[in-house]
Amino acid sequence: LLDAGHRVFVEVSPHPVLQLGLQETFEAVGSDAVALGTLRREEDEPRRFMTSLAEAHVNGVDLDWQSLFAGHVPAHVDLPTYAFQRRHYWPEALAAPAAGTVDPVDAQFWEAVEHGDLTTLARTLDVEGASLGAVLPALSSWRKQRREASATDSWGYRSSWTPLAEGSASLTGTWLVVTSATGASNELAPLIAHAMRAQGAEVLHCAAGDVLDRVTLSLELAGTLGDRTDIAGVLSLCSVDEEPVAGSPELTTGLAATVTLVQALGDTAVAAPLWCLTQGAVQTSGHDGSISPAQALVWGMGRVAGLEHPERWGGLIDLTDAPDERALSRLCGLLARAGAGACDEDQLAVRPGGVFARRLLPAPPVASGRSWTPEGTVLVTGGTGAIGRQLARWLCGHGAEHVVLIGRRGADAPGAAELIEELAGPGTKVTAVACDVADRDALAGLVARLTADGDRITAVLHGAGELDDAVMGALTPERLAAALRANVGGARNMQEVTQGLELTAFVLFSGIAGTVGGAGQGAFAAASAYLDAFAAHRRSRGLAATSIAWGPWADGGPATSDDTFVERMSRRGLAALPTASALPALSRAVAQDSPSLLLADIDWALFGPSLTAVRPSPLIADVPRMREITRAAEEAGDSAADSAAVFRRTAAELSEVELGQMLLELVRTEAAGTLGHTEMEAVGAKRPFRDLGFESLTAVELRNRLSTRTGLRLPVTLAFDYPTPVALAAFLRTEVGDDAEPQAVPVLAELDRLEETLASLSADRTARHRIGARLRDILSGWDEEPATGDEASATVAEKLQAASADEVLAFIDNELGAS
Repeated sequence: LLDAGHRVFVEVSPHPVLQLGLQETFEAVGSDAVALGTLRREEDEPRRFMTSLAEAHVNGVDLDWQSLFAGHVPAHVDLPTYAFQRRHYWPEALAAPAAGTVDPVDAQFWEAVEHGDLTTLARTLDVEGASLGAVLPALSSWRKQRREASATDSWGYRSSWTPLAEGSASLTGTWLVVTSATGASNELAPLIAHAMRAQGAEVLHCAAGDVLDRVTLSLELAGTLGDRTDIAGVLSLCSVDEEPVAGSPELTTGLAATVTLVQALGDTAVAAPLWCLTQGAVQTSGHDGSISPAQALVWGMGRVAGLEHPERWGGLIDLTDAPDERALSRLCGLLARAGAGACDEDQLAVRPGGVFARRLLPAPPVASGRSWTPEGTVLVTGGTGAIGRQLARWLCGHGAEHVVLIGRRGADAPGAAELIEELAGPGTKVTAVACDVADRDALAGLVARLTADGDRITAVLHGAGELDDAVMGALTPERLAAALRANVGGARNMQEVTQGLELTAFVLFSGIAGTVGGAGQGAFAAASAYLDAFAAHRRSRGLAATSIAWGPWADGGPATSDDTFVERMSRRGLAALPTASALPALSRAVAQDSPSLLLADIDWALFGPSLTAVRPSPLIADVPRMREITRAAEEAGDSAADSAAVFRRTAAELSEVELGQMLLELVRTEAAGTLGHTEMEAVGAKRPFRDLGFESLTAVELRNRLSTRTGLRLPVTLAFDYPTPVALAAFLRTEVGDDAEPQAVPVLAELDRLEETLASLSADRTARHRIGARLRDILSGWDEEPATGDEASATVAEKLQAASADEVLAFIDNELGAS
């Protein structure tokens, strides 16, 4: 057909099957022919068919427009009559690369390789084409794989630990130590309190009877504190309580107590920083021994607490199971340095070798050709969801003989039957099974049936989970338990029911929030941190395990149900990962040595400031791109402190009416920016934030933006407590308060001018003494309490009686105006 001159091939079918193979054939022989489709599964049929007609039209197909528009009368229409907003709709052309940056010969060679163009390649190399025919397909495949691997390698990040210099500060002040009335935390309390007192601190111990009830805990905290308000810090030992909450096997008492404590401290107006202590929640090296995934839950939640409550959060400190006197001394030293403002670190570990701080670093690229290849039977939890379906297609195309998709609805899930039909073929079997992964007995029964039927289970991909975005103030033990059930419970159950099987891969799907934090994502962050620690726990036992903390997927998760999700993530610096690239990246990640890895396409110029807007983040300080951004900001003098200082100066110069207007414009501008608008007119002054599309994540982002601009410490629930821009601006006016001092600004300006005048004045000794005496007299009067009423009149009269003629004349000029 190509030899006969055909250049457009249209596959008429409900879903393209031959189109990809045809296009690859055309490219292999160097033809410019195109393969087009008509319809696609799960897409609106009329829209898809019209799109296919458009594709045919732009590829030179002469369409029968009369038939297409039969029954319709096309007509020109006027442009809509609205004010033009003068925004560029079409993307601007990219600047051409600088001359000399690309070798044209190299470019021609690799272009020919990538397109399988045997004729051009032979001409470029000046050899016979026949000698290249056998090697070209392999070389083309290698080139495409390396380009793809190079791009996705830049997504990889790993956690690392850097040693810190130890200071000599001693712990002082009054500290509140919080534990449960029973359990490991209460048993640890005497040891910790003794070490703190030995350095000079006063310790108040609150052994709460009910650490899960917010009101009860608030009352117990208030009772322990009494009328004390000078609290230097709060140290929670509740995190070490690993026993599950009654009726919720996935939720530990330690995690539930930590969330309740954050809430209760806010309710009792305790502004002192909260530090949470764990034992074995993290591994700083291979010498740390066992790791506790149960306590790692608190580390995930703590990273979120630092973003939502920066003014009340201290950080996380991990000790070994049996800390000695030296370790306790180091713990106290860290608390003392943080209290003195000498240390911004908030993710720390105390080990026999010293003190270590957590860092995020680029992961080393995976060696060429090193990847995991599926085989036998592969279990996929969350298998009937969007990502599960993508995994099934990839597994079937890369060697898996039987893919078992595990979901709550099984074959009844939307699209499951069509997927099974699509993937059915020689040597490949796909089964959708209804099974709750949090139900251990049901999961054990499924695995037993598969093995009895002769299935050789070789891998598990655990992607089941629940998303419940909410700020910490809205979380309850019930919501936490529900959010952890599939993630945490499923991972634990899957490990137990696959014991004894020779697995080549045990892949856990976690999220970026568990690695770096994410406001409004406390439950998801806790679950993700658990999965990362769970993978390390399995590795320490010699079992296969890899936890991948994913950034957002373009074809999975919230992107499938929220049309604005991808755009919102992009504004925050997280580009959605294309499935075609994410799946090979998964294969390479499983083959690397680390038990956990972050895979995300991060624009640090956008994402970095979102993590540092309300408090420093040493965690990302060593990312090379963040180093560049920080250095450039320092050289340009661009900082949050500078922005806040400009705000205070501007506010101080405005009248009450002008200040109110400025604050309203500020709120509307930042709210518009949070939602992706370029102009504040998109946000009505009296329109509720909820109606504009604000939810927990965007509400926190608005808080961060306003905190950066104003320098004010603002609550995380700002957009819900003050639900319209007008109400929020009024609240900000009360917060600005005494920071704006309009009366002082003109005086300060006059003093600046006076200082310049004195510096340039050339006066004799007598004049200098006279001016100096006058200034000292003014200053002595200013240092005294201002006089009022009759007292003020008497003071003026006394000064006039004692004044010289020149001073009297000057007073008249100043008060009444020169004649």
